Amino acid sequence: MSFLVKICGVTRPEDAAFAAAKGARAIGLNFWRGSKRFVEDPQAREILSALPEGVLRIGVFVNAHPLVVTETLAELGLDMIQLHGDEKVGSWNEIPNSQLVRAVRVYDEASLKEALGWEPSLFIYDAHTPSFGGAGVTAPWGLIAGAARHPFLLAGGLTPENVAAAIETVRPDGVDVSTGVESSPGIKDRRLLADFIERALAAGQALQATG
Repeated sequence: MSFLVKICGVTRPEDAAFAAAKGARAIGLNFWRGSKRFVEDPQAREILSALPEGVLRIGVFVNAHPLVVTETLAELGLDMIQLHGDEKVGSWNEIPNSQLVRAVRVYDEASLKEALGWEPSLFIYDAHTPSFGGAGVTAPWGLIAGAARHPFLLAGGLTPENVAAAIETVRPDGVDVSTGVESSPGIKDRRLLADFIERALAAGQALQATG
């Protein structure tokens, strides 16, 4: 896969369109009501309608009932669903692995075992926070670099200033950002967005060129 930049916690159509225009290939919409970036279905439809073809539409869920997730997947025409809570692998047989993204919240070596048993299309390795992501906390790069399962995105505390170093250290297949490109929760800053995407893609291309 080519290096993937995912912009998560998008709450406005104009932010989604701008990110896609700058080279982001995945947009995350948060359907967890506990998030500051939570979107209702009508708002999600507006955001999704602003995206061009070829950009992955990913719904983010935390400890939701599988039926709620599958209904949202179908009704909104999402490409993938991201499980970011304490979900257990056996409850998600109705969703094809090709449409599944599994987030692993890492704080020590034992927490990395969360990935065992899952066979999603994509993993996301994030920092472990009470808010289930979106807190701007940097993930433990060293632990992830030595134990991550591919393909995976690196998340957690990424910014335009540290994303190149993160990619060089962890060697992910892509990156996932929310807080690091915002002026306030859910409101993306265009300058930060453009800078982050440019630096991430450049570092990702350099990584893939070296194998």
